[in-house]
Amino acid sequence: MSDLLELKNVTKTYSRGLLSRVSTTALNNVSLKLESDQPTIMTVAGESGSGKTTMAMLLLGFIPPTSGQILYQGKDIQSLRGEERMMYRREVQAVFQDPFAVFNPFYTVDHLLSVPIDRFKLAKSKSEARDKMVEALTAVGLRPGDVLGRFPHQLSGGQRQRINVARALILRPKLLVADEPVSMVDASLRANILETLRGLQKNYGVSIIYITHDLTTAYHIANSIIVLYRGAVMEAGEVDAVIKSPQHPYTRLLIDSIPWPDINRRWGETEIKAKEMEISEAGVGCRFSSRCPFVMEKCKQEPPLFQLMKHQAASCYLHEKHPTIEPEKLSDLLPV
Repeated sequence: MSDLLELKNVTKTYSRGLLSRVSTTALNNVSLKLESDQPTIMTVAGESGSGKTTMAMLLLGFIPPTSGQILYQGKDIQSLRGEERMMYRREVQAVFQDPFAVFNPFYTVDHLLSVPIDRFKLAKSKSEARDKMVEALTAVGLRPGDVLGRFPHQLSGGQRQRINVARALILRPKLLVADEPVSMVDASLRANILETLRGLQKNYGVSIIYITHDLTTAYHIANSIIVLYRGAVMEAGEVDAVIKSPQHPYTRLLIDSIPWPDINRRWGETEIKAKEMEISEAGVGCRFSSRCPFVMEKCKQEPPLFQLMKHQAASCYLHEKHPTIEPEKLSDLLPV
């Protein structure tokens, strides 16, 4: 059986300027894959500008890669046409950060949910369509009678975000790309939405790529994690191993920024340079070197991925005594 999804050495570069063109590499030589028969939740984490949203746009087919391939069930998504492209659009769904932006204030919830049903011809009658709406809303923990027939302004942010998940679920997707799905929701509702996403993976066999800057939520929802910085993979592996024992200085910085329930523990105990210099257009060297307290002369050359344990790897010369792995082999380390 072919992989559900595979990124093969994907790079995305943005260019600007007419006379003197300046380029920015948003994603650099990233490879990963998800198995068709093993639904999982994989976190892609990093701070703003790390390339997380660019990866989401690539996975959804909204933008093409500059180099490399994105394969869905063995086929390059850029080459999909006709029925194959429609099937891809149905089976790969998204939940975005802002639960307010996706709603047209002039339409009710019924309209939002009926559009994908009509578009993909999923129901033969209005009663069948309504049954599908009710089933999807119930699956995400909403009472259909409380939301159907209502306008967006009559709903809370948590309700709107769960309706977005229900809209995706109606299509019975195989992959859900969730880009910061709880960052604009009250803290009291985050656990409910995260539990909803876990339920989709367990009960409906949906693989989820969970994109976030918040390692606290990543720890509670994901099986594996990839940490990005300026488009490059800094560390990856089993989420428990990476968060409890981070091996890359950048991952330690992210972990150190988590507020802990200990008044005697100071934030920012890890010394990290606040000011970062621009890396060259060619991206030579470690992208984190200008902020790293352990920077060495050899960091002027881009470090490979070093396999530290069975389910953990880091791109840092602090671990050069460990064996290296090729980027395209990284997914072999990630648990499902």
